[in-house]
Amino acid sequence: MKRRRGADPEPGCLKAWADRNRDLAESWRAVRCSGQSGAVAREVRRQQGASRELLLEMWRLPAALPTLPLELTVLYNSLLFSVGASDSAIKREAEGIRMGLLRVLESFGSGGQDLSTEELWQKVLQEVTAEELRAPLHRLCALQAGWWLADRRLGSITSLFCLLRQAEDTGRARCSQGENKLLYLLKAWQVPAEEASLPLVQSAEDLKETLCTSAAFLQGLLELEAENFPTAFSLLKEAAGGFCSKRVLAQIYTCLGCCAQRMGKPQTALQHLKRALQVDFQCLPALHHAAAVYHELKETDAELQALALLYEALEKNPPGATSSNPRFLMQAELLVCTPGLASLLRHRHPSEVKYLLAQRCLQDGRVADAVEHYLDVLTLLQEGPQQQVPLVGSSALPRIPEVFLEAASALEQAGRHQDAITVCEEVISRTTDLIPRMLRVEEELELPECPSPGAGLAGLSQKKENLHCLAWRAAGYLHQGWARAVLGESKEAITQFSRCLGDLLRVQLCGSGVGLTENPLPEVEVLQKIRLLSLIGRGTQFLELGKHKEALLDFQHGLQISPGDPAATSYLVLALWKLDRKQEAAAHWLKISQSPPREDEQVGRSFPLYLMSCLQQAVFPHRESLASRLQDYLGHHRPGPLEMTRDTSLSPLLQSPHARLAREDSESLLDEAGSPEGGNRTGPF
Repeated sequence: MKRRRGADPEPGCLKAWADRNRDLAESWRAVRCSGQSGAVAREVRRQQGASRELLLEMWRLPAALPTLPLELTVLYNSLLFSVGASDSAIKREAEGIRMGLLRVLESFGSGGQDLSTEELWQKVLQEVTAEELRAPLHRLCALQAGWWLADRRLGSITSLFCLLRQAEDTGRARCSQGENKLLYLLKAWQVPAEEASLPLVQSAEDLKETLCTSAAFLQGLLELEAENFPTAFSLLKEAAGGFCSKRVLAQIYTCLGCCAQRMGKPQTALQHLKRALQVDFQCLPALHHAAAVYHELKETDAELQALALLYEALEKNPPGATSSNPRFLMQAELLVCTPGLASLLRHRHPSEVKYLLAQRCLQDGRVADAVEHYLDVLTLLQEGPQQQVPLVGSSALPRIPEVFLEAASALEQAGRHQDAITVCEEVISRTTDLIPRMLRVEEELELPECPSPGAGLAGLSQKKENLHCLAWRAAGYLHQGWARAVLGESKEAITQFSRCLGDLLRVQLCGSGVGLTENPLPEVEVLQKIRLLSLIGRGTQFLELGKHKEALLDFQHGLQISPGDPAATSYLVLALWKLDRKQEAAAHWLKISQSPPREDEQVGRSFPLYLMSCLQQAVFPHRESLASRLQDYLGHHRPGPLEMTRDTSLSPLLQSPHARLAREDSESLLDEAGSPEGGNRTGPF
C-alpha cells in the first residue's frame, strides 16, 4: 500500500510529543520500582490522564506515516494505563485499538469504517508493509489479544495470530497434531525489539508471557466446565508454569486440585490444594476445597481442622474487593474471568463455614462441639444485615429455619431440652402466618426444583414453599414433643405431638403420585416421616399415662404410613401386650421375627438432618426384654388367629376414624396456634 500524500507535522512538534511520551514512561518506571502501592496507584491514574491528553492532541492532526510509530506507541501506553487504573477498562477501551487501525489506513489513503475489528486487522496486516510500523502493530496485536481473551473470543485471537504469522512468513514448523494451536501461535510469536526512542510502560515480552499463561488458564477452565478433565488438567499445569502473580498461581493450583478431585484422584487434589496455600495462604477457597476432599476421604479430624482454620482466617481478614497490583498493568487477573472460576474461588462467609463445622460435628456424633458451633451460627445470622451471608447457589447454608431445627436437634442430643424447645418456638412463631388453613397437593402439580437459598421466595412455587413452611413448623412441634417427653412432661408432650399432627392435616393429598405410594414427592415424603415420628411419640406418651388403647391407635396408624416400620411394629406389640391381648401380640411378633430382615429404611432416602435426633428417639428401646417375655409366652401358649378389635387395614390415614378424631381434636389447637388463610405471605425465612 502506498503512503498517502499530505503534510507531515513539524519536526519540533514530533520531538515534543516524543519527549512527553518518554517523560511519562520514565516517571512511571520510577514510581513502579518504589514499591509503594499507594503511590503506584496514584501514578497510574495520573499517567492515564496525561497519556490520553497526549494521544488526543496527536489525533487532532491528520494521520501521517512519520508520526504513526510514536502515535501507536502512545496509544499502546495509554491503553495499558487505562487497564491499570480500572479493571473494567479492559472492555471499555477496546475502541482505542480500532481508532489506531483506522489512522494507519488513513495515512495510506485507505479507509475501513464499515469493517469489523477482525476485518480491519486482516486489511492492515495484509496491506500495510511499512517496516517502521511492524513493531507498533505487533504490540497492538498483543493488546487486542488481551481484550479478546478477557471476552473469551479464543477463535478471534487464533485467527489474528495466524494472520500475523503469515505476514512474517517465517517458514518455521507448523503446529503438530494434538498441540494446542492458540498456545503454539502465542509462543511462536516473535516479539519485536523495544526501541529506546519509543519507551513502553510494559514490555511486549512481558505481555506475551501474560497472554500465554492466561490463554492456558482460560482454556483449562473452559475444559473443566465442559468436564473434559484430562485436557483441563494438562492446560492448567501449563498455566502453572507460566508468568503470573502469586495470587493467580495459587488460583491455578486450586483449580488443579478441584480438577483432580473430579477425576477421582483425591490425594493428587490435596497436593495441589496444599501447594496453593503454600504459594498464597490468603487463597482461602483452597482451604474450603481441601475440607471437601477430606470429607470425601472420610478423614473427619482433618476436615474439621481445615474448616476451623478457614473460619479463623475469615474472622481475621474478611474477604473484600481485591484490587490488582498495578506493577504490571496487564495481568492474568484481568484477562481470566469465567463463571466457573468465580464459583471455584468464591469466598465463603463465616456463617457458612461455622455451619459446616456444626453439621459435620453433628453427623459425626460430636454433639458438644456441634451445639457450640450451631449457637455461633445462630448468633451470626442474627447480628444484623452486615453479618448476613450472601446466599448463592453454592452456599453451604440451607434455609434458615432448617438451621434452627438442626440446632434444636443438637441441643436435644446434648440433653439441653429446654433450650431446644426455645429454639423451636422461634421457628414456629416465624412460620405461623405463612401456612394456609388447607393445602391441596395434586399429582399433576409440577413443583420446580428448589432454587438457591439466596433466591428467596420469589422463584419458588407458592405451594412448594407452603409445604416447606408446613414441614418446618410441624418439625418444631415434633421436637418440642420429644423434648417434653424426655423431661417427663407427658401431657405437654402429647399436646405438642397433637399440634404437629393437626398441622399435617392441613394437607390434602390428591392423586396417586403424591400420596401414600412408594415414590411420593420429596416434600410429601418428609411430611409423612414427621407424621410417623409424631404418632410414635404420642403413642409412647399415652403408654406412659396408661392410655393403652389410644397408644394402640397411634401405632396402628403409624404402620399405615410406613408398613413394617420396626419402631411402630415393636410399640404396637407392646401396646397389645399391655392391653392383655398377648395372643395377638405374640402372633405379630412371630410374624415379624419370621419375615426376612427389612432393609434399613434410610438406605436410598435423604431425610433432613434436623429429623435425625427424632429418628433416634423413636427407636424402640426395650426390644430384648419384650422379645424375652414373648418367647416365654410362646413357649407355653400356641398362638391362634389374630382377632383385632380395631381395623388395622392399610386404608388411607386421612380417611380413618382416628384421623377424623385427630382432625376434630386439632381444631382448637389450630385456633390456638393461629392459622390464617394468608398462605401467600412471606417472612424473614
